Amino acid sequence: MPHLPFALPDIGDEEINSVVECMRSGWLTTGKISKTFEENFANYIGGNVEAVAVNSASMGLMLALEALGIGAGDEVIIPTYTFSASGMMALHLGAKPVLVDIDPKTMNIDPKKIETAITDKTKAIMVVHFAGLACDMDAVHAIAKKHKLFVIEDAAHALPTTYKGRLIGNNTSDATIYSFYATKTITTGEGGMIVTSNPKVAARCRIMRLHGISRDAFDRYTAKGSKWYYEIVAPGQKCNLTDLASAIGIEQLKKAGKFHLRRQEIAEQYTKAFKDLPLILPDQALDGDTHSWHLYVVRLASGAKLSRDEFIKKMDESEIGCSVHFIPLHLHPYWQEKLGVAPGDYPAAEGAFSQAISLPIYTKMTDEDVLKVIKAVQGILC
Repeated sequence: MPHLPFALPDIGDEEINSVVECMRSGWLTTGKISKTFEENFANYIGGNVEAVAVNSASMGLMLALEALGIGAGDEVIIPTYTFSASGMMALHLGAKPVLVDIDPKTMNIDPKKIETAITDKTKAIMVVHFAGLACDMDAVHAIAKKHKLFVIEDAAHALPTTYKGRLIGNNTSDATIYSFYATKTITTGEGGMIVTSNPKVAARCRIMRLHGISRDAFDRYTAKGSKWYYEIVAPGQKCNLTDLASAIGIEQLKKAGKFHLRRQEIAEQYTKAFKDLPLILPDQALDGDTHSWHLYVVRLASGAKLSRDEFIKKMDESEIGCSVHFIPLHLHPYWQEKLGVAPGDYPAAEGAFSQAISLPIYTKMTDEDVLKVIKAVQGILC
């Protein structure tokens, strides 16, 4: 029986041909193709936003935080139920991540817990749209407005998630960061995009993504007369996205709608098949809104009669790859030491983690693959 992996990218001839064309152009790093990808992505999101392509969503988070003036001594509120990059990027700027618990129903940051974590050092709230389900952004923005805080959206899971009829990133927060990692809803292999409606933030991110140089290499090297002069105007990073990666991204973005429809089909099949099993199924998007279904995370209910780890082992024996999203930050030794947190501090996140299994959900899955997952889950739990 062939093994069904947890995730696979969906790459077609369009992406391959686009990369070949880029390779033949003589320009491989950040240039015209990356600019086109940025423009296409901004148009896709809408709301008069600007888009800045970077080599990872992690670096996108750091550049956005830096562009908003977050630095030494500041505090950034984040959910403990997230990948480490959400907190680590604030830490690299000298700021302190302040962890809060999640809403056990949505598995997103609990707005009721945010306000109690605010101090006179708090400068920003970072939300994470877990699995592709939008956070309660009205509540988050109300808190941010009351306390004059920035809002950054970690939208690594959230393309094409909508909230109140608008795509995440559509001119609603100070900055939104998407991921194009290999497992995401669209991919460039590695990569990310910063989206903002603030021109100053966008300009700062562009400078900081390439050593703090005042001009992009493409402009300097291809301008008539070889305009070699440049200036270092800030202590920047090296986190630009290459034209090779952007060539893939342009083609993937064209397929985003088709990709989403397939993920939604799979999610609907899972939800229908699992509704009578001892599982807590993923929360659905609000009426009229869209869940990206980057992940389909089930949680074992009390009647399951086996542990999460035992369940994953049985799925592996059925030749099906599963994963766990996420190990809460406060359970990692580094964050415990750095932030003075400990097991038991965030019970909702710990409860979700102890039960959670991410099932395969990706566009290259066939109907037979989906049925294989369904039968395996039913066989284990029935």
